[in-house]
Parts: sequence; structure tokens; C-alpha cells
Amino acid sequence: MNESRKNRIGDFLAGKGFYIVLFLCVAAIGISGYYLLHTLNDPGESQTVAGPMEITVTPTQPEHSAPPSIEPVRPTQPAAAVVRPSAAPTPAPTSAPEEAQAPTAEFYVWPLQGEVLHPYSMEALAYDPTMGDWRTHDGLDLSAPAGTQVMSAGDGTVLSVVQDDLMGTSVSVDHGNGMVSVYANLAAVPAVEAGDTVRAGDVIGTVGDTAIAESGLGPHLHFAMRLEGESVDPAEYLP
Repeated sequence: MNESRKNRIGDFLAGKGFYIVLFLCVAAIGISGYYLLHTLNDPGESQTVAGPMEITVTPTQPEHSAPPSIEPVRPTQPAAAVVRPSAAPTPAPTSAPEEAQAPTAEFYVWPLQGEVLHPYSMEALAYDPTMGDWRTHDGLDLSAPAGTQVMSAGDGTVLSVVQDDLMGTSVSVDHGNGMVSVYANLAAVPAVEAGDTVRAGDVIGTVGDTAIAESGLGPHLHFAMRLEGESVDPAEYLP
């Protein structure tokens, strides 16, 4: 009997059972669809439908802190070597060249060897044979032949070479310390010029006959000396 029932159930499932199962599946799908549509059209119900959810995350920063600055990374270069020139040695200060000083006479010599024809006389009047009168005489008249060399009485510098109307060719030499010597009645062309430096015994000219005021004495040298512009007796300074 059980075996017979199983056979009938199997036949039923094999015949109409397939359609019954298909119907049940369709009905289940329809019910599910209806339920889904009903839920979407009624948002007031408490049921929710799963969907995509957006979440915004805002990063927080600590208060009163500035965002860290990012410095660009620069490739480092080796520093160029600085070559400093070595300091040149400071030259020792050189003193300015001293101006050449005019030579100063430390002693005096006779300008020539000869007889004194007419002595120095500034306090007493002396007779002048050329002029034929009595007058003062500011130097020594030393007799010597024409052409005799006349020497400088001391170291010094030639101040002037002039042609005096009365005393003829005259040379003045500055010996320093205010002393000046004068050589008159020289030949027309002396051996020195103004500005020349001379030493005691240097030749400055020769005896001539250019002094009209003393032409009556014959060839001679008129030698005079002045200290600070005042006439002095040459004999007091000559050896």
C-alpha cells in the first residue's frame, strides 16, 4: 500500500507538479515585487531602504598654529673658495727730500795775493786820485796784473753778475748768515753766473779795468764785504 502511494505521488510530481512549483515561484516573485513597490512609495513608514551613504571628514588643526611651511629643497653647491691677496708689506715712510741748502762759509780766504792800494775807510774820508776828491771807501783795492784769477773768498751762492756804471763788472756771492762779498773791476766776462754754487778758492773771474771810478789806480781788484746789508771791513774776516 505504501509502495502504491509513493508511485502516485511520483507520477503527480512528474506530471502536474512541475506547473505547481512554477506557479508558486511566480507568486513569490510577485509578492516580493509588490512589497518592494509599496515600501518605496510610502517614505513615512519606519522601514529604510539601504543606499549609498556619504561621509565628509574635516581634518582638524590645532588652534593658533600656522600650517608648516615647506621650503623647497635646493641642491647645495660647494662654496667658492675666496682667495684673498696677501697684504703687501707697508713700505717704510720715506722722508721728503730735503731742499738743497745754500752752502754757508765757515772761513774766508783772500781773493788774490796783492798789495793793498787803498784800504777800507767808512769812518774817515780818503783821497780818491781818480775823482780828485775826498770820499769814503767801502772795500779793499788789491793790486794785481790784468788777467789775474780772482777767487771766491768763501763757500756760497752767486747772487748776481752785473755791469755797474762806476765799478764795472761786479760779482756778488752770498755766504750765508747775512754775509755777502763783492768783487768789482773784473774783466767783462766772469767765470760764473747767478745761481752758481762756489767754494772757497773757486775762480769767479779775472782782474780787469772796467771800473771807471777807480781807473786812476791801475789794474786791481776792488773787494768789499757786507753783513746784513751793512758795509764791513774785509780785513777783519780775512786771515
